[in-house]
Amino acid sequence: MILAWALDFAILAIALAVALCLWRLLRGPEIADRVLALDTLYVNAVALAILLGLRLSTLLLFEAALIIALLGFVATVALGRYLARGDVIE
Repeated sequence: MILAWALDFAILAIALAVALCLWRLLRGPEIADRVLALDTLYVNAVALAILLGLRLSTLLLFEAALIIALLGFVATVALGRYLARGDVIE
């Protein structure tokens, strides 16, 4: 009972964090703010997938969280290289 309540509260908190990251992504004054918001957004998406996997008792969401984490890391590195040098692959 208390675990279900705690998971519901955590899911709501992470969903609020996702909404705030989306707001910063759309309204960021500089491109660096938008890249950091995107990075935080994928971390929050991983946390949300894990929490939903625990709440729904399914293993599929844990695999989705792993894929989101891998793709988010690659996207952050690619965006960072593009902003720093103007290209991703030399």
